[in-house]
Amino acid sequence: MNVSQPNIIVSALDLSRLEQILDTLPSNEVERTSYLEAELERADIVEPTAIPPNVVTMNSTVRFSVSSSNQTFCLTLVYPKDMTDDGKTISILAPAGSAMLGLVEGDEIDWPGRDGKTIQVRVDEILYQPERAGQYHR
Repeated sequence: MNVSQPNIIVSALDLSRLEQILDTLPSNEVERTSYLEAELERADIVEPTAIPPNVVTMNSTVRFSVSSSNQTFCLTLVYPKDMTDDGKTISILAPAGSAMLGLVEGDEIDWPGRDGKTIQVRVDEILYQPERAGQYHR
């Protein structure tokens, strides 16, 4: 868990859908979902129409940069059922996906790396956000 956690904002619709997913997962998935549950507990919850245009919401496509390298990547934050094999999506149930939810452009976070080490990641730009596009019930 990162030392300085930025404030996060989550839409009431995303919260409702995520709680439904968490409620239907088998009990042996608890470890996998504990990070997401902790993030949801600390989030400011607002109506979808009140989401600022620079906040990462479900189905947002986000450009990130890794501070320890010059690497930049784009990912779309999705529900588990919407995962693809093309490397362009990240599940909300992955620790890094949970960490992404609710961040604002310019936020920097410690991101769980594949090798178990944390890496510093910066949200550079939200390329697409459903709420900003007027899609409140996706």
